[in-house]
Amino acid sequence: MFKPIAIAKPADLAPYIDHTLLKQEATPAQVKEICRQAIEHRFASVCVNPIFVKLVATELAGSGVATCSVVGFPLGATPTAAKVAETRIVVADGATEIDMVIAVGMLKAGELDYVRNDIAETKRATGKGKLKVIIETCLLTNAEKETACRLAKEAGADFVKTSTGFSTGGATTDDIALMRRVVGPDLGVKASGGIRTFDQAEAMIKAGATRIGASAGIAMVSAQPVAAGHGY
Repeated sequence: MFKPIAIAKPADLAPYIDHTLLKQEATPAQVKEICRQAIEHRFASVCVNPIFVKLVATELAGSGVATCSVVGFPLGATPTAAKVAETRIVVADGATEIDMVIAVGMLKAGELDYVRNDIAETKRATGKGKLKVIIETCLLTNAEKETACRLAKEAGADFVKTSTGFSTGGATTDDIALMRRVVGPDLGVKASGGIRTFDQAEAMIKAGATRIGASAGIAMVSAQPVAAGHGY
């Protein structure tokens, strides 16, 4: 049976946060700053677009904070070979965690072998790193969410993840509970999209999340308000 992580105070969230900067207009200087913040607060990882992986790996070297990147992001509608190639590139550049987006349209069309293989091949390219599978819950029925989680588990993924933060909605506690129920106690469940406060993050943890993806990590661990912005 899954036992939720114990969070006694905002600072306890830090080891479970992927400190995220995925905006198109992100600059190297901004990326360096979130790396500094992640080291200071001891976040789980820094998650950036592939172009910045080398920079992040360099900035985080020896800190214990992981380098995370996204693959097939944000639509998931690239061929498996492209996702594999992108994964190999970011792993070579220093990423140890990969957040991939499933082929949502193929899932909805019932092409389950395709979706399973897409995840499995990306996991293979990840090597010893962790693969988080973004299922984009806001676009799926509950039955499709269950199928996506099951396929991710069958394909050897390490996490299932709610959202890109770039679609029509983000994480909900109901979706986290559903995902946890399907994958069981051993796989990670990552909540992302629209999580901006400690209370929101705590609710996701209580529902079964073991990782939080957000650009508002500092506000969460200090329980401070954050200005509205992109919903990741």
